[in-house]
Amino acid sequence: MVERACSESCLCLALDVGATKLGAALVDRQGDIRRSAKSHTPEGCDPEALFLAVTDLLDGLLASEGESPLALGVGSPGPVQDGSEVSPLNIPAWRGFPLRRRLEDRYGLATFVELDTKALALAEGWRGAARGKRNYLAMVVSTGIGGGLVLDGRLVEGRTGNAGHVGHVIVCPGGRPCSCGSRGCLEAEASGWAIAAITGRPPSEATPQVIERTGQLVGLALASVTTLCDLDLIVIAGSVALGFGAPFFQAAVRELHDYAKQAYAKETQVLPAGLGSRAPLVGAAAVAWRGLDGRDCWHADPECPDLPV
Repeated sequence: MVERACSESCLCLALDVGATKLGAALVDRQGDIRRSAKSHTPEGCDPEALFLAVTDLLDGLLASEGESPLALGVGSPGPVQDGSEVSPLNIPAWRGFPLRRRLEDRYGLATFVELDTKALALAEGWRGAARGKRNYLAMVVSTGIGGGLVLDGRLVEGRTGNAGHVGHVIVCPGGRPCSCGSRGCLEAEASGWAIAAITGRPPSEATPQVIERTGQLVGLALASVTTLCDLDLIVIAGSVALGFGAPFFQAAVRELHDYAKQAYAKETQVLPAGLGSRAPLVGAAAVAWRGLDGRDCWHADPECPDLPV
């Protein structure tokens, strides 16, 4: 572990990369956002235009704060290769883009890059609805769909760091083409972009039937994940899920328990994310603090300090 003296006033720089917007914040050791900013994600396929938008956002935020941050944490759509290169399926400008190196070169800060949904899992275990839980899935149902998995109190990494990507569980065999190259993935059937493609309307104009179908498909995927991983809790964030509200969650829970029939799956809860719109930036900050401290423990462990490390 890297030992660093740090008071509660220490700050890290947090960056959330999204398909439609970029967010940045200065976040303290307690997970409180001190200052934040956002901008639109540039369209098109120019990687440098997107990187310029990121640095403009971060530069503006740093100029507003006197104290220098200790580290930079990033949550990005996947795939993310070895915590370094990013190739977000919904952001064509970046394919194998060396985001960690470019940010370190620009700002001279220890930089840590993680899947945005794994960052969400860190945030919800730190300050959100999963606090104190040792086995849970945190997922986003938004423009895309993804997830981060925590088992036995540790964030599951996988061989390349992309474990927990529930958006590519198959829910409709032979179904709609997905941006990953497969067919019938949950993301291809129930994400914001899929809903718009299927209905010709944005998710904000979804009918009750579309909301019900979306919840059912999410619940079907969760039945497989719950049975496989023996989870206490599933926490769901994202503009589609939270925007659809109670009817979506009711449909997802009903489908989950209709298909997950193992006795240990009966007690699995499904809850909205506790951090709401703060979750992506708190998650990116958790990536920074966890990377800086170099260890991995959780609130359920009485020996673990109140940090996402």
